[in-house]
Amino acid sequence: MSLHLSAQKGEIASTVLMPGDPLRAEFIANHYLDQPKKHNYIRNTWGYTGFYKGEKISIQSSGMGMPSMCIYANELIQEYKVTKIIRMGSCGALQPQINMKDIIIAQAASTDSAIPSQYFGNHTVALTPYFQLLQKAVQTVKRANIPHHVGNILTSDLFYYQNPDYWKRWQTTHLAIEMETAALYLMAMQHRIQALSLLTVSDHFITQEKLSAKERQISVSKMIETCLTLATCQ
Repeated sequence: MSLHLSAQKGEIASTVLMPGDPLRAEFIANHYLDQPKKHNYIRNTWGYTGFYKGEKISIQSSGMGMPSMCIYANELIQEYKVTKIIRMGSCGALQPQINMKDIIIAQAASTDSAIPSQYFGNHTVALTPYFQLLQKAVQTVKRANIPHHVGNILTSDLFYYQNPDYWKRWQTTHLAIEMETAALYLMAMQHRIQALSLLTVSDHFITQEKLSAKERQISVSKMIETCLTLATCQ
């Protein structure tokens, strides 16, 4: 056990899929994994381990925001020897050519959070994924003809902004905004493991479209299937 995960050693696979929402973790485990077993109950950040096409896979919800992602990613890596983490999240699109439910593959993550400064002081750091995973993700979605976009995203500490036009400053250089990817990439780079973030567009800053909470949980099948394919490839 670790401070925030109740799994015993060996109960978590070396590859972990990380949705933010514990209900999405439960949905994926029950609908996609064989022999799913719940390995975490602490704080209702549910985690499951099972098999997909014969490969042992774990799913662990991360909660919301960079601090939460830092905690769970760090414990998975340090305490459970996880070597590959794939975030499967949602985001708000910033570009007019991006449609609802499209997949965004985050090739880099900027952030307005102060967390990286705890590691690098006032210096700027490029937070990026593991290249081979990025490459395989692009190949996978292209083969499946899944609408997708590859580029930079913003990981923000805020969901509700005091300035309603805050997002516009990021629009010229970024595809979307979400809340966890930069933390995952920071932890993965720090500990030298494989990581990638795939995001389904659930909100659109330009059109003001939004998926419901229920749709966020279950209408992301293309992203789920892509992540499972990446989890089981060598």
